[in-house]
Amino acid sequence: MAKTAAQSDSPTLRDRVARVIELIRPAVQADGGDLELVGVTQSGLVRIRFHGACVGCPSASMTLQMGIERNLKAHVPEVSGVEAVE
Repeated sequence: MAKTAAQSDSPTLRDRVARVIELIRPAVQADGGDLELVGVTQSGLVRIRFHGACVGCPSASMTLQMGIERNLKAHVPEVSGVEAVE
């Protein structure tokens, strides 16, 4: 019997996004912060929550757009954007 998309062994969009975030996380932690994957919408919008030194940091929006979003879009083409949530 053929597998459906839901039963496939291939990683989900969320799994693929989580892997890229795990690669980015050490750089963010090196600056005293951290990030958490909150979710990924069906339209490919990734929701991130900042922790530690990232909260209130003036560079957090730059990190979000230039670092996290750029890397996610490069490695997971289905990602349409990234937003920070509280």
